[in-house]
Amino acid sequence: MDFTIHLVLLLLSSLLNGIFCLQKEFTIVITPGGRDCFYENAQADQTVDLEYQVIDGSHGDFDISFELADSSGRLIFADYKKSDNIHRYKLTHDTELTFCFSNEFSRVNSKTVFFEIIIENEDEDAGWSNFDILEGLSPEEFYDMKVQDVQDVIKRVRNNLTKARQFQDVLRSHEARDRNMAEENYFKVNAWSFFQIIIMICVGFCQVVMVKSLFDTDSKAHKIWTKK
Repeated sequence: MDFTIHLVLLLLSSLLNGIFCLQKEFTIVITPGGRDCFYENAQADQTVDLEYQVIDGSHGDFDISFELADSSGRLIFADYKKSDNIHRYKLTHDTELTFCFSNEFSRVNSKTVFFEIIIENEDEDAGWSNFDILEGLSPEEFYDMKVQDVQDVIKRVRNNLTKARQFQDVLRSHEARDRNMAEENYFKVNAWSFFQIIIMICVGFCQVVMVKSLFDTDSKAHKIWTKK
């Protein structure tokens, strides 16, 4: 019984070490002409996954500029006026990452940006090193506990849950962007229709005045038309 409890604790410990990587997601609003920067510490041999998407352009284009740099100021990635992108980078040394979103090229429209950053060890088997202490077990104990089967199941569950959550985040950001685009198109259609109605009313009024002036010889409009 003690051995079983000890093994379960090791499995849970290894699983938690693999799951608790740095994983954050934000939705931010960048003002016209503004620039927002964020900072995260990362270690050597870790992999950085960063995805962003502009989900609202405030009656303007869905675009933003993006930069990713290390603590020395070296630029790792740079995008100019893109609506979305995905970056993946493996670090070669410990550093403080700086990633910035810039809306400096826009003087009127604010931008709403959804982004997600994941910093983790690329080696998925790194969390299973604790099982080295089980090397002294007899073959019968290994067979009964089926350690390898438990490892495989836990890793599959972890990978599937991570992929499912990331996929749901992507779908949610796409849904928000599509909804904002639909609302933007709705606003443009209403604005253009209102403008056309005003023009039609003005043209109709001018036509009525012109026709009426042809028969009303005392009106100012008639004198203007007949003036030589």
